Amino acid sequence: MKQQDQWTSKLAFILAAAGSAIGLGAIWKFPYVVGTSGGGAFFLLFLLFTFLVGFPLLMAEFVIGRGAQKEAISAYRTIAPGSGWPWLGRMGVVTAFILLSFYSVIGGWIVLYLGRSVSPGFFDHNFGEMFNESISSPWPVVTSQFIFMIITIFVVSRGIKNGIEKANQIMMPALFVLFAVLIVRSLTLENAMEGVKFFLMPDFSEIGADDILFALGQSFFSLSVGISVMVTYSSYLSKKESLTKSATTIVLLNVLISLLAGLAIFPGVFSLGLEPTEGPGLLFVVLPAVFDQIVFGQFFFIVFLALFLFATLTSAFSMLEIIVASITKGELETRAKWSWIIGILIFIAGVPSALSMGVLSDVTLFGKSIFDLLDYLVSNILLPLGALFISLFVGYRYPKDLLLAEFRAGSSVTVKGFAAWLMLVRYVVPVIIIIVLLNMTGILKIITG
Repeated sequence: MKQQDQWTSKLAFILAAAGSAIGLGAIWKFPYVVGTSGGGAFFLLFLLFTFLVGFPLLMAEFVIGRGAQKEAISAYRTIAPGSGWPWLGRMGVVTAFILLSFYSVIGGWIVLYLGRSVSPGFFDHNFGEMFNESISSPWPVVTSQFIFMIITIFVVSRGIKNGIEKANQIMMPALFVLFAVLIVRSLTLENAMEGVKFFLMPDFSEIGADDILFALGQSFFSLSVGISVMVTYSSYLSKKESLTKSATTIVLLNVLISLLAGLAIFPGVFSLGLEPTEGPGLLFVVLPAVFDQIVFGQFFFIVFLALFLFATLTSAFSMLEIIVASITKGELETRAKWSWIIGILIFIAGVPSALSMGVLSDVTLFGKSIFDLLDYLVSNILLPLGALFISLFVGYRYPKDLLLAEFRAGSSVTVKGFAAWLMLVRYVVPVIIIIVLLNMTGILKIITG
């Protein structure tokens, strides 16, 4: 059965897919890993691997989704009937559920800080103490997480045209406009060029083996590949549209937003002699201190938080969408009901993660808090496995004649271009993913001694 809901244009699809990819990875995690992994050299490696790994995988998910014109689970069943491949779609659904359960916690932190940042005395606080107090207070973090999920559920429940598409048409352009404002302000700070040099001038003497693998991982995760989100999103795309042009545009937008994130953050941090810090501290501790030092700093910090909330929401839409689509299978009449049911269940499942920095901080599994354990499970195991199996499915199970037809539909890509992409998917991408997976799970260090 063909999907009843469709993107109204290629631009709508690109904005939604880019919105899914651009979130915590590009704005929150990217500056941190750049700051601790060699600066400009890391950024250069990230660009290389984004095009070498991210683009082929993105195209792989696109051809699966649009080829079948169905959500993830049904898409694998349609292309490979009577096989176990639909479990790859199910794994993506489970991964999206777990990911959104703790992702919404960070979304809640942004909502919480956005509310606190409008108060007159916001910059009078010790930012480190305020952050620790905020994430350890039960009711504020749970309430903020609930608000974040309500926004996500409301948008997804309205469907592709009336919900996700309309939201992204506002949020994605606004994100770029807000970034432009922040970059102009950041670059006008004293000694701002020191931050720009750190970010854009490669120094490979600062790069080690682990940093190269981190660059591989960052390029891999920054495009939301491995969870079959793009399988579901591309299933709503017309056969007349070029997948290669769409994928190229999305990759370039992702690289651009990563570049903008670095230009917005590093000049400000370095102008005050600060250092990038791990995790939430970069946004919630360091940046308030930066904005406190500039004229209209509170206003610009509010703008940045609004930008970050936009990016986080667009990613959340895609996570909830893949789950809802797998249940409703194109039946628009049941979309709203299941959006609210699944969304509330995700919120409930995420409450322990929200409380793991406070009242449940003593609860650990395998030496990790609930939040950290779920983050590790998704980032270091489920996403790499998903991407690995997707590359193997497209490379070896998808009928080659159908794959070629879908790859070239709506585009002018040559057979040679298709062959080059298929070679990457079959041979290069799986090897790289396996290396990243082994490194992230610690097995590579054991093997290499």
